[in-house]
Amino acid sequence: MSGAPIPAIGVADAECQNPVTGEGPDRLSPYRLFTRAEWAQLRADTPLTLDVEDVARLQSINDPISIEEVVAIYLPLSRLLSLYVAATQGLFKATQRFLMAEHEAKAPYIIGLAGSVAVGKSTTARVLKALLARWPNTPKVDLITTDGFLHPNAELKRMGAMERKGFPESYDTAALLRFLTDIKAGKKRVAAPVYSHLVYDVVPGEEQVIEQPDILIVEGLNVLQPARLPRDGTAIPFVSDFFDFSIYLDGHEDDLHRWYVNRFLRLRQTAFRNPLSYFRKYAEASETEALDIADGLWATINLPNLRDNILPTRQRASLILAKGASHRIESVALRRL
Repeated sequence: MSGAPIPAIGVADAECQNPVTGEGPDRLSPYRLFTRAEWAQLRADTPLTLDVEDVARLQSINDPISIEEVVAIYLPLSRLLSLYVAATQGLFKATQRFLMAEHEAKAPYIIGLAGSVAVGKSTTARVLKALLARWPNTPKVDLITTDGFLHPNAELKRMGAMERKGFPESYDTAALLRFLTDIKAGKKRVAAPVYSHLVYDVVPGEEQVIEQPDILIVEGLNVLQPARLPRDGTAIPFVSDFFDFSIYLDGHEDDLHRWYVNRFLRLRQTAFRNPLSYFRKYAEASETEALDIADGLWATINLPNLRDNILPTRQRASLILAKGASHRIESVALRRL
């Protein structure tokens, strides 16, 4: 795959064009495509519940987002999700009545968020969490990242996989599946491990406890990736099997590379200077050396992971948000029901 974002074409064109390959018009698409302007019109009367200070507080380093972006992109998405959540909850209640199991715990609505390193997943996840929590019915919304389910560094070293951190094999997928199973089963308290980007490792003894949210956002690089199919037909769950809705945050490969390098240089001046930082040595590098290091990390780790593992999952998403060079979302693809 090329890594290019989905083409920003009109809704009429979306009837016959594939948003992932860009091929058409003889290829039927599972998506409806919207330009930024078309998508923004779908906000209707959804109120803006965030202010400039809220947005500034929610954004990550080197991932700018404006109030205008929230209004044009995230308010329509919030409105759409409110409809989807209500419909899913109604179906759940109807099914429980049919099964005569109305006493069973509610199942949280789970939203998966995938995309490359440096594309801005963390900012998108936090903005969504803030907007959804401010719906009129004030649902309880939690956010979890899959970083906590990475194998600890000691285990990765034993596996010879420290340079593969972020690749599918670097995650304790069985633990993540157990976590999601417990969440969907409505367990009162479900604990997830905590990852520190400062020390670049899972923190021993630390947990994030999730207590029966109405909505859970799960953010990670590979959350849409399917497992290998078994030859004997034995059912093996995918992480995405637990998602009610999924979002892929897309960007052109060249932009992702530039954003990654710029973020690395910013961190070199900030977090890397912390004496506890795993990357403390990079803070002492010259500008030229830092650029070479960032380019090398991108070329040997992040780019192969993007091409081989992350980008191929894009077409599995319910919604694709395609960014332009300035981090501004330029087009949206919504999977048909």
